[in-house]
Amino acid sequence: MASGLPATLASYRRLSALAQPLARALIARRLKQGKEDPERIGERRGIASAQRPAGPLIWIHGASVGEVLAVAGLIERLRAMNIRILLTSGTVTSAAIVARRFPPDVIHQYVPFDSPRFVSAFLEHWKPGLALFIESDIWPNLILTASERRVPMVIVNGRMSPRSFPRWRKFHGTISALLNCFDLCLAQSERDAERFAALGCPNVVTSGNLKLDVDGPPADVKKLERMKEATQRRLVFVAASTHPGEDEIILDAHQRLAPRIPQLLTVIVPRHPDRGPAIARMLSAAGMQVGLRSQDELPNRGSDMYVADTMGELGLFYRIAPVVFMGGSLVAHGGQNPIEAIKLGAAILHGPHVFNFDDIYDSLDKAGGAIRAGTDEEFVRSLGHLLVNPIARQRALGAAEGVVGKLGGALDKTLGALEPYLLQLRLEAGEGDA
Repeated sequence: MASGLPATLASYRRLSALAQPLARALIARRLKQGKEDPERIGERRGIASAQRPAGPLIWIHGASVGEVLAVAGLIERLRAMNIRILLTSGTVTSAAIVARRFPPDVIHQYVPFDSPRFVSAFLEHWKPGLALFIESDIWPNLILTASERRVPMVIVNGRMSPRSFPRWRKFHGTISALLNCFDLCLAQSERDAERFAALGCPNVVTSGNLKLDVDGPPADVKKLERMKEATQRRLVFVAASTHPGEDEIILDAHQRLAPRIPQLLTVIVPRHPDRGPAIARMLSAAGMQVGLRSQDELPNRGSDMYVADTMGELGLFYRIAPVVFMGGSLVAHGGQNPIEAIKLGAAILHGPHVFNFDDIYDSLDKAGGAIRAGTDEEFVRSLGHLLVNPIARQRALGAAEGVVGKLGGALDKTLGALEPYLLQLRLEAGEGDA
């Protein structure tokens, strides 16, 4: 493999090997930033913290929370086939979600840093029979070394964003060499499939978006009962996964709408919970009566706004809100996935910047299943309309559910495409005649 690599990849492999001694400094810095788990640092060096189970093992890799949650249904179906799962990701938040949302027999490890030595140690220990890469988290050493070890690799729920595509086209030889290591690419949409094919992926199939098949996120029953009791007779609006620059817009909308909707309670769920205290201070400075969930506070009759700065509780807040704004869309972040909120009965409002989920939002907007606000003024007007008009909310929700139902089915298509690889795993495990 190495002799035929483009110069960019050959240089990357040499430099990443030489840079390995710098891993200690990188880890130390990330520990200070709270981006690493101090008890699991060895995993970043390819040192496993768990034994490899006997039998067929599928390695699934996703960059962070969104990718990991997208394959929950796929993992459930694979486990039903008596196949063990190794799930890797790169963030502390994703590790926490795996611990909370997945069965204990799903083995989670942090993906090793992309150094040849670390990657080799990882693969030597786990010896996966099949590797599934979710969306497009591409690490050259990880991919090249797995290919050299003849691990079958498939891109699942493949996505190539409008931003990433032109960047990769400038390095066509590099990305083509990496994509040629994959046996198959299962793309989310026709547009994604076209982009992967244009970049040199040899075998691309459109299978749909697994995120359309996910269930609504769970909620702790007792916590949900307490929240419903605290918010009874209130009209709840949730701003989900907000990013810097959006909280001020949410505050302005609340201040303008509260005089005509006196029972309004606005809940801000920041994408990064550590921003919660700063958001609460900003809201308090504007005269708002604010509760902070990380301090075990609940909304009360006098609460104007509530900051839900905890992890893994969106399922709770979606269940009490008839209207949800999907954050990261009023600023140029690219938006967040609206499917979970729709499945829990919320009407969706979003801003103009939804390029991370452009196909989903395009279908929703055209069907009236989501409301797009192109400006701050449109945001206030559209939010007010949905809050005071239950018929409009129900119409939007019904249209959204129709779109989700029509575009679903990616899980079955993905499993169908993976069947030859799953059959091979069973044959290698001596189950071929079963």
